[in-house]
Amino acid sequence: MRILLLLDHPYTLDSAENVPHRRSFTAAVAAAAIRGATAAGHEVDVVDLAADGFNPAMTREDLLAWRGHGDPDPLVRDYQKRLLEADHVVFAFPIWWEAMPAATKGFLDKVVAKGVHFEELTDARGNPFRNLMPRLQGVTILTVMTTPHGAYRWWFRDPVTKILFKGTFGKIGVRNLRWRNYASITSKTPGQRDQLIRETEDHFSRLSGR
Repeated sequence: MRILLLLDHPYTLDSAENVPHRRSFTAAVAAAAIRGATAAGHEVDVVDLAADGFNPAMTREDLLAWRGHGDPDPLVRDYQKRLLEADHVVFAFPIWWEAMPAATKGFLDKVVAKGVHFEELTDARGNPFRNLMPRLQGVTILTVMTTPHGAYRWWFRDPVTKILFKGTFGKIGVRNLRWRNYASITSKTPGQRDQLIRETEDHFSRLSGR
């Protein structure tokens, strides 16, 4: 199975190691997912949005390209191709102000394009979107937050899953949508964090194609 893993953190994947002042738990989680999936024999294609210098802002030219009236910039075109080639997509990012960082939202805005990854049916009853990604079997999101999980779900109503699942991939027609949340991370001990990393690696080592 080909897994497209998208990491959105300013410190990049280089911050996966536990080095004070240069570490990111989000990157550590992403690295654990990569190790687990690779050990299981899956091919992992890593998109490190910060390392790539991805600009999430939608310009006039970007919007025209998204609507099918021009060519997207080379990086967006590359991301679009890699998304079409994926059997499973994994997003890894921290939760900021109860949602994803700008680069992840920009990926949704600029890369997931009409006529490339989905089509819109003008005469459809109900959901007007049709999936154009026949290989894509599922999407997993890995989120790291300081907010307690219960508060995020019941007080804030987990907006990140509404955006990525209900509002994007679920709307397009992708099934098998999974969410692994690493909540209250600043209150975790080093041992608890290590355990979460081991659990993540084990989870992806058992990831199946369906």
